[in-house]
Amino acid sequence: MLRISARDFLFWKKKQLSKGGDQESLAFLLDSVGGISTKDQKFIGINPEGNLYLKKNLDFLESNWDNHLQKSYPIQYICGITFWRDLRLIVTNKVLIPRPETELIIDIVIKIFGKKSQKLFFTELGTGSGAISIALALEYPLWNGIATDIDQDALEIATKNYKNSSNQSNLKFFCGHWWTPLESFQGKLDLAISNPPYIPKIIYERLPKEVKNFEPKIALLGGDDGLKHIREIIQKAPLFLKEKGWLILENHFDQGEQVKKLLIENKFTSIEIVNDLSGIGRFTIGRYK
Repeated sequence: MLRISARDFLFWKKKQLSKGGDQESLAFLLDSVGGISTKDQKFIGINPEGNLYLKKNLDFLESNWDNHLQKSYPIQYICGITFWRDLRLIVTNKVLIPRPETELIIDIVIKIFGKKSQKLFFTELGTGSGAISIALALEYPLWNGIATDIDQDALEIATKNYKNSSNQSNLKFFCGHWWTPLESFQGKLDLAISNPPYIPKIIYERLPKEVKNFEPKIALLGGDDGLKHIREIIQKAPLFLKEKGWLILENHFDQGEQVKKLLIENKFTSIEIVNDLSGIGRFTIGRYK
């Protein structure tokens, strides 16, 4: 551990913020890489006496901060972690950084099935970091789940995140394209969830560089109209869902009505477009027959 006076640390911190960026991101870097908790950072601001102990020296932390500012490198990738609901997740540029708005998927599931539920079987298609599946496996320990992803590197990260978050064994990880790893489970699923790539090509080209230059293209680009993967997931879902099984999809802010139409065409009922906290139709849900 490296010792530094609280006053010197505060002077250094002020210098870093003068370069740009936001205080929350710097606090996140200092906590996860520097070893100074957010609570301690606040206390020092009130009482700048005594010394601090760092896991990494200030030059190393400054280099990481400059990388974030100058190259728009996401702070979560620099730190190697992110927080989602009550989970602490490993993230690298092999997986999409899970967004706060996606947390509402868990609330949608709870609204459908209740907080306590009988034993059910669910899948998540395109799990990435594993955030959704892990949160569900923890919320419903009686359920069994399978999380799939086409990228083996992503599955290794998701598996580590599950092991770090739980001592349960009700979630398994399979590699493959959407429904392909689930061929032996046709007609057996009570619930399928996916936050697939849904960004239309023209919008993908205009994404902020901190997203486009660093987050995996395969997890973002949804073809020309953004619906390529959603269309495939919906069309094949009836093969895998039980009768009255649910499908929950995250989609682009303006795709809700199109996704609803696709669900109707594939014999789904109880279809609903669910808004996120900003009032945007972020999720489309339906029940098979």
